[in-house]
Amino acid sequence: MADASVTWLTQEAHDKLKAELEHLSGPYRAEITERIAAARDEGDLKENGGYHAAREEQGKNELRILELTEKLRNVQVGTPADDGKVEPGMVVTAVVAGDEMSFLFGSREMAGSTELDVYSPTSPLGAAIDGKSIGAKTSYQAPNGRDIPVEITGAKPFQG
Repeated sequence: MADASVTWLTQEAHDKLKAELEHLSGPYRAEITERIAAARDEGDLKENGGYHAAREEQGKNELRILELTEKLRNVQVGTPADDGKVEPGMVVTAVVAGDEMSFLFGSREMAGSTELDVYSPTSPLGAAIDGKSIGAKTSYQAPNGRDIPVEITGAKPFQG
């Protein structure tokens, strides 16, 4: 089974996330700090909408910085081995409840601009197929309690 804490990214997706992190932790963080300072200079903070909005924006920005930092800390750039096993970074073809479907197994960040659906390793379907090989049959429980049968028919590295 693949290490669930590792996120596979294409070089393009990695560069995009890194650029976003640099912007948020550099110029944008400074811009928010300046807006807070300017609003603070207006006086009474209890009824200062600009101050409260800037502080809220600062909180959101800091949360996104933490999220990106953690994501980039556990990233693997490239594609997983083409070994026929379902693991993050693979395009999986499977028969799910009688219908054939293809999807990216991994993270939305890796998907970039692809039209493929993305299933996370932590989703019910993802948890059921993670580490399985082509030809494997398994099932997962739907939110309504029904068991959904799954057969893996293909697994190839995502090429972006």
